[in-house]
Amino acid sequence: MKAITFTKYGSPDVLQLKEIDKPTPQNNEVLIRIYATTVTSGDVKLRSFKVPFMYWFPMGIMFGFRKPNKPAVGVELAGEIESVGKDVKLFRKGDQVYGDAGMNVSTYAEYICLPEEGVVVIKPANMTYEEAAAVPVGASTALFFLRKANIQSGQKVLIYGASGSVGTFAVQLAKYFGAEVTGVCSTTNLELVKSLGADKVIDYTKEDFTGGETYDVIFDTVGKSPFSASVKSLKQNGVYLLGAVWKMSLYVRGPWVSMISSKKVITGVANESSDDLIFLKQLIEAEKIKSVIDRCYSLEQIAEAHSYVEKGHKKGNVIITLEQNNKT
Repeated sequence: MKAITFTKYGSPDVLQLKEIDKPTPQNNEVLIRIYATTVTSGDVKLRSFKVPFMYWFPMGIMFGFRKPNKPAVGVELAGEIESVGKDVKLFRKGDQVYGDAGMNVSTYAEYICLPEEGVVVIKPANMTYEEAAAVPVGASTALFFLRKANIQSGQKVLIYGASGSVGTFAVQLAKYFGAEVTGVCSTTNLELVKSLGADKVIDYTKEDFTGGETYDVIFDTVGKSPFSASVKSLKQNGVYLLGAVWKMSLYVRGPWVSMISSKKVITGVANESSDDLIFLKQLIEAEKIKSVIDRCYSLEQIAEAHSYVEKGHKKGNVIITLEQNNKT
């Protein structure tokens, strides 16, 4: 089968298309024929190993310091189950699924084996494989943080980085939960964010969102909002969600704010789950949320796709489609 491999960290060119053996499912595993996967900002960071200093050591332990010790770039997938192990009860051949493969295998391949109890569920019936592949990480992360904030109907919620993968889902989920949503993005993405249901959109190149309005929840999905000014822009008992923390100081400043005031600063790492994907599937089939796709590339264009995502200007999601994905 065709698969992307990489034996060293570096530029997108380290990603190489090769023929490798097709995997065989264990007794508790399903063999999935992958029709679509994604390139995320996390994939780019891991491939290049350009990470903030505080993450360097733990990531080196997990993935290797000098060179990668596991093919962990590429985690989201949508596809069809081709065969199942003898002990599998939840799935059968022909099931259309989507999910998150985790960090021990790569979805940049034509086939993958995953345990049936993993983060894999039946995909939304009203989505293409490309649209479904975009959901597991971005939507699950948005859902994780909004739940951490205990979001309530009628609250004023600001989404910083509203046009990215997490941001586009966060806008829609916040609206689903009944919030009044303000999105912050660049000039070129204003109409996109409005189309997702944002009640107000702020162009950060022209306006400072910390200028006067206050919010019950501020959700920074990209790690670029000004910390002190954002905290000041919270209402009493407001919550500041940091979905991407790249500065060590924030791990000190956040808890300090939570200790000395009624405001809370919440960080963390979302753990995708099959229950969350089932919940998101229900929202998708009810047409409450949808995927935003910027560009699609073939597996052979993986280096080009990584180069595009690395520039940091993608809208929503970048998809990798495989040759055999002529199904919906």
